[in-house]
Amino acid sequence: MKKSLRIKSIVEIKAAQEKNALEVMGGIQKRRFEMQAQIEGLNVYRKEYQDRFDLLGAKGVNVAQLLEFRSFIDKLDMAILGQERVLNSIDVELVTKKKIWEELHHKTESLQKVCDSALKDEMKLEAKQEQQEQDERSSRISRNN
Repeated sequence: MKKSLRIKSIVEIKAAQEKNALEVMGGIQKRRFEMQAQIEGLNVYRKEYQDRFDLLGAKGVNVAQLLEFRSFIDKLDMAILGQERVLNSIDVELVTKKKIWEELHHKTESLQKVCDSALKDEMKLEAKQEQQEQDERSSRISRNN
């Protein structure tokens, strides 16, 4: 088996690994986008709830309503904080997966260059051998004449 074909097999394996790493990274990016949207939704909901309470507060509220509101806002704040922590961990995971993909991508590119170089060398060698064969045929024909 020619060197270029052996290297090409390795390039194909590395390209498949690179593709898988890219798909994993894409999945994490999708999770990050969904988490970001969820946090934004919670923040919007919190603001709307706060605005409604402010309107009610202008009319006057009793202590029970105030305590209930405060409790609910605290729970929303904790949920938002928890989601932001998850988002931060997703960001860390995304950076890690991106580095893995970049390394695989560079290895694939490097191996592809080696494969291309080996293929060029083989083509030069084949051309040289073909030229030698033609020269030999020409010299035999010359000698026979």
